[in-house]
Amino acid sequence: MKVILVAGARPNFMKVAPILKRLRAHPADFLPVFVHTGQHYDADMSEVFLADLGLPQPDYYLGVGSGSHAEQTAGVMKAFEQVALAERPDLVIVVGDVNSTLAAALVAAKLCVPVAHVEAGLRSFDRSMPEEINRILTDHLCDLLFTTCEDANTNLRAEGIPEDKIHFVGNTMVESLLTWRAQAERSTIGRRLGVEPGHYCLVTLHRPSNVDEPERLKGLFRALQRIAAQIPVVFPAHPRTQNRLREFGLWQPGAEVGQLMILDPLGYIDFLWLESHARLVVTDSGGVQEETTILGVPCLTVRENTERPITIAMGTNVLVGTDPERLVGEAERVLAGRGKSGSIPPLWDAEVSARIVAVLQQWRRSKAQRAEPGEDVEAPAVCAEANR
Repeated sequence: MKVILVAGARPNFMKVAPILKRLRAHPADFLPVFVHTGQHYDADMSEVFLADLGLPQPDYYLGVGSGSHAEQTAGVMKAFEQVALAERPDLVIVVGDVNSTLAAALVAAKLCVPVAHVEAGLRSFDRSMPEEINRILTDHLCDLLFTTCEDANTNLRAEGIPEDKIHFVGNTMVESLLTWRAQAERSTIGRRLGVEPGHYCLVTLHRPSNVDEPERLKGLFRALQRIAAQIPVVFPAHPRTQNRLREFGLWQPGAEVGQLMILDPLGYIDFLWLESHARLVVTDSGGVQEETTILGVPCLTVRENTERPITIAMGTNVLVGTDPERLVGEAERVLAGRGKSGSIPPLWDAEVSARIVAVLQQWRRSKAQRAEPGEDVEAPAVCAEANR
């Protein structure tokens, strides 16, 4: 089976890495092709992650870059269609919920190429989130849906997805974390920043709803300054967030903001060390909610909802909304020793990619059994010329 794996943005790389490695360990069964759409193109958001995760250079780099949602999605579709036509894959695997995810799934579906979605079924039930639209549409285009938790299975069933398409396999981002955690312990980022394990707060904020609205970002920034008056705050800031902090007059590069340290984005290994040893984490990232649950680190999520409710039900996550006062209050609870503890959700382990590969092998055998006598089951059914 020729399998195209598509990644576009920083979180995608952690999800793709274990799958690509596992597919390459079965050369008799799979020929993987790695496509990087270039949705995240900054070296700090892309190249360093490929290196840290041991990913090979992509077979195709589409170089789509930034733009509006429509521009970015259309750019990926135009470029990825050429890859799909040239490669004629048996399967396309997409991960996560970014624009590249939906774009590649749309192209494959219209070319009659089967699609698999890793991290399917997650729902925030908030359609003002672009990622929610991407999640819903991608899932309904797919032939195989790999889920991270039982509530994702429930969501898919409620939307009428057939049971035989749904496969509960666990969380590939967790597999990456467990794979690289020992190496992360050798990181020197703590010494370089002058922070001690258990004596700092780690922050990530990047969602447009939090950083693009001046008054909201100002309120959250002041809340972080109040937390920083009690404990050092390490804030590796997304380029978008840095631009808004400058634009709204909150910060300039090189300026000191007390114990609030605003940094450029970090690589996976350095970030994982900081995440593992933080007293608490403040974030609006979906992946960080999952990672802190595995690490047992209290997490305060600056959003009104989450597509990962299992991190609240079982993990260390607390949804604090966007009220600065509540954020500071919950942070003070953690600093006072009253932070939330949690447990590890089922199948969040180091064998997720093995379960995915086992499903793919069974799916391939099933296709062979259903094939008509004499039919070449290896020949991809690309129907590219239908509307030309």
